[in-house]
Amino acid sequence: MKNNFLIFIFFLFHFSLEAQEIKSISKSEVLQKVEQNNLNIKISEKDFEKSKADFNQTKAIFLPNITASHTGFTTTNPLMAFGSKLNQGILTAADFNPDLLNNPESTQNFATIIKIEQPLINLEGFYQRKAAKSKMDATSLQRERTADYLFFEVEKAYMQLQLSYKGVTVLENALATAKANKKIVENNFQQGLLKRIDVLNVEVRVTEVKNQLQTAKSNVQNASNYLSYLMNDETNKLYKPKDSLSISAIQIDDKKISENRADIKAMGLASKAYEAMNKADKMAFLPTLNAFGSYEMYDNTIFQGDASGYLVGAQLSWNIFEGSKRFVKAQKSKAELEKSKLEYTQYVSQSNLELNKVKRQLVDAKNRLEYTSLAMQQSEESLRIIKNRFTEGLEKTSDLLIAETKFAQKQLEYYQTIFEHNYTQIYLEFLTKE
Repeated sequence: MKNNFLIFIFFLFHFSLEAQEIKSISKSEVLQKVEQNNLNIKISEKDFEKSKADFNQTKAIFLPNITASHTGFTTTNPLMAFGSKLNQGILTAADFNPDLLNNPESTQNFATIIKIEQPLINLEGFYQRKAAKSKMDATSLQRERTADYLFFEVEKAYMQLQLSYKGVTVLENALATAKANKKIVENNFQQGLLKRIDVLNVEVRVTEVKNQLQTAKSNVQNASNYLSYLMNDETNKLYKPKDSLSISAIQIDDKKISENRADIKAMGLASKAYEAMNKADKMAFLPTLNAFGSYEMYDNTIFQGDASGYLVGAQLSWNIFEGSKRFVKAQKSKAELEKSKLEYTQYVSQSNLELNKVKRQLVDAKNRLEYTSLAMQQSEESLRIIKNRFTEGLEKTSDLLIAETKFAQKQLEYYQTIFEHNYTQIYLEFLTKE
């Protein structure tokens, strides 16, 4: 009953794959769609837009602040009533009567005021602007590195798809061979040349290959789904690579970590931003100079302005002591600056460590390529000899099954080694990209 259920699941999975739309796709097409549609790239673009907006906001240290207001009130307050009439230019000699001054009638006043404040010297704001600029540039480089990483992921995912199809091909051939051998064994068994145990062993081999083939097809589906995720494609297509998995080669002798790599350069700019913020905190101890002016219109009727005047001046302000807030803030920004420098050094060191490790892995992968290629050829020749001898009745069924299994394994190992070799190369390029 359990075997029947497994067979049902296998065929259900097989038909579901058949029902899916299979689309051939090249690596360049995947890269183009990822560049256009990938959500991580879009998120990094929004991060850059956010940091750009923060930088543009610092233009306030250069641009004026302009406000306009219209205020109306009625009052019997002696001072306010006298001042309102004075502003409106309607004072008369009778208004200086002490009784009227002390007990004025209800007075209405409407004022339209336009104010302008222009920063002249603000060293704290200047360095804050420099910090925002460094942060914006760093975010831009992080966006670039995000794209680099996703293109690296595309290379890897596309090779995984190629490897998965190679696995399916190997196991389909192995299944066809196992079924052909099963017919031979069954015929020999019917002729009394083999035992029932030989037939059972072959049937077990066929079942094993079917299970492996099902797993290989699942790997194709998984690799295809990951490509869809990278391209932000929700159509649930089954992708098939236009080109097959093959060995690629690059020169690795002169590969090294560059300080111009986007993420490393971004960390350097982050340190510059912390340095500018530390200077800004120090500049907070210095005074600021601002110019100001206003134009004022007064009347006792709403939205009128028969009387007007202006005010122009400059203000030098100096916040001499604000508790210990500014001292602590400067100490904190200095600690953040020193931390960012240490993190930069550590990050470069880790990158060089990873580079040396990957270079060794690539040398190992090249050696394994030779070994697995030779092992695959030897196992193929061994299978050919054993199969011929089995046909002549000179080899046991178990020897044939072992030779078949070994050949399939060596094929899969060879293609897996090609994948690891190529993956190590693209990872090396990713680490050393400027």
